[in-house]
Amino acid sequence: QVQFVESGGGLVQPGGSLRLSCVASTSFFRLYAMGWYRQAPGEQRELVARLTHAGNTNYADSVKGRVTISGDNAKNTVYLQMNSLKPEDTAVYYCNAESSSGAIYWGQGTQVTVSS
Repeated sequence: QVQFVESGGGLVQPGGSLRLSCVASTSFFRLYAMGWYRQAPGEQRELVARLTHAGNTNYADSVKGRVTISGDNAKNTVYLQMNSLKPEDTAVYYCNAESSSGAIYWGQGTQVTVSS
């Protein structure tokens, strides 16, 4: 089992920035990948950013150039730096982990609201 503590969400103006943090109950290197997904009301959950144990990253087209995912293995933490935020970025953001066997784990979610 993998559990998460997510933080950093909140209310921000358009064009502003937030940094989300996800502390996992196991080492980052014990997992195949960690990432962030988001889900807006009435919408499907979608990938925001993903980081593999090998250091590879991928991002949703909608956030490329505005979002950076990074990890700190010593702290079992993954970060999501979000800049130039737009109202359409408003969603519940979920920390995610994938094991090498294919198991998927989710955090409880943290609300990000981008509004003037």
